[in-house]
Amino acid sequence: MEQRELTCIECPRGCSLVVTMENGVAVDVKGNFCPRGKKYAEKEVVSPERVVTSTVRAKNGSMISVKTNKPVKKSHVFDVMDKIKVATCETPIKIGDIIIKNIDGDADLVATCNSD
Repeated sequence: MEQRELTCIECPRGCSLVVTMENGVAVDVKGNFCPRGKKYAEKEVVSPERVVTSTVRAKNGSMISVKTNKPVKKSHVFDVMDKIKVATCETPIKIGDIIIKNIDGDADLVATCNSD
């Protein structure tokens, strides 16, 4: 059996978690204050995901803040960033507008600000 120590990021509490794994599967989680911590730990040790945040340059020169609307696999974050680096968009932009559809799987890149 293997043990991994994590800090939960599901809420500001930041519980210190200890995950016991057997054959690549989380079999026990200790230290979580709430059920979200247990779910986070089980997912994090098997298939970690992250929401990616960045900026895209609009054709008028302004910078538009963006994020993926769903978490993407942590192993795909650099591929997603490569797509974001070369992206441009037209203004006006409203919060929630899709900048890149299906940037990774079914996750879209969406604007997180309004811009004229």
